[in-house]
Amino acid sequence: MREPLLTFKRGRPSRYLPGVHLARLRLRNFRNYRRLDVEFVPGFHLLLGGNAQGKTNLLEAIYLMATLRSFRGVGSAQLIRHGEKAYFVGGTVLGPERHEIKIYWSATVRNVSLDGRPVRRITDYLGTLRAVVFCTEDLLLVKGPARVRRRFLDLLLAQTQPGYLPLLQRYMVAVRSRNALLRHSPVDETALEVFTAQVVSLGSELIRQRRELLPRLAPLVAQAHHRIAQSGEELQVEYDPAVRNDFAVELAKSRARERAYGTTLVGPHRDELRLLLDGRPAAQFASEGQKRTLAIALKMAQAELLTAVHGSAPVLLIDDVMGELDVKRRSGFLPLLERSRQTSGQVFMTATEENWPRELGRDLERWEVQSGTLRKASSALLQPL
Repeated sequence: MREPLLTFKRGRPSRYLPGVHLARLRLRNFRNYRRLDVEFVPGFHLLLGGNAQGKTNLLEAIYLMATLRSFRGVGSAQLIRHGEKAYFVGGTVLGPERHEIKIYWSATVRNVSLDGRPVRRITDYLGTLRAVVFCTEDLLLVKGPARVRRRFLDLLLAQTQPGYLPLLQRYMVAVRSRNALLRHSPVDETALEVFTAQVVSLGSELIRQRRELLPRLAPLVAQAHHRIAQSGEELQVEYDPAVRNDFAVELAKSRARERAYGTTLVGPHRDELRLLLDGRPAAQFASEGQKRTLAIALKMAQAELLTAVHGSAPVLLIDDVMGELDVKRRSGFLPLLERSRQTSGQVFMTATEENWPRELGRDLERWEVQSGTLRKASSALLQPL
């Protein structure tokens, strides 16, 4: 059944739940932060500072707590402060329940704990803190390879469908096992058939869930794009599965080529999310400004869908994006920010003193970031124009 969108009455959402927010953040030797221990309240937090001072690093730490990965696409070794051997990221998440998160990483020791207990499976952890990040790397959603868009779909489904991530993990194990058999000569036909059956069964369920997501996601992307686009382009978001007909039959037809290449050539690991502006592929024909707008629309839709499914807004991490947009495009962001405020959600936005969007008003917690330090900013220093 399609999830109903949230409705508003007299400025209040009709069925929002109390928001989840990051109440405390602790860093040790993370990026350029030697030591940080800070408390945050719900609401809008503006992180101000020059370039390379540590604003994005703070967002990266929060996103790491939400997803156990960096949105910059780097490995954990690169998150360690220069000259140190390990990092620690921890904090307190408050909502309907209280949770304590601790993440420690070194070359030899890697620990994640939730409420004092080791996390053995990522599926037991995801959902403790939900976050959506807006950053320059989002452009890859439009002009990057198909795997970036598949990862976007997979993350969104993992955030909204409890059984999706273990299903995806089992599928990828079956694909890797099947690939190993295809590269071995002679091929063990009996074992190959076993893993082929697993790939077909698990892959068909992945395709079904991805296909069911699109009628819910695509209208939200189109609505967000309409709010922030400067012209009236028609946006289409389409799921383009690699399997067009019977999965088992398509695998059988590609068997000779698979043996030649030593890899599984058909399946949801080769799916595509097509983004079209006025019927043409955005990656090839859209301008850089249009691509940036489309990438932001995808992330806005992600946040809207998470809010609709869970009844509370995710933490929004906005990295120097608003300052790059004109007033019209920034105004398209405001409903999303207002929705977060109404649910006692939380927003962290980075900016310089020159480019922060002052139309956001006075209701902000302002922080100054300088050389890996964080302190409350003077309200008198940063009044809106």
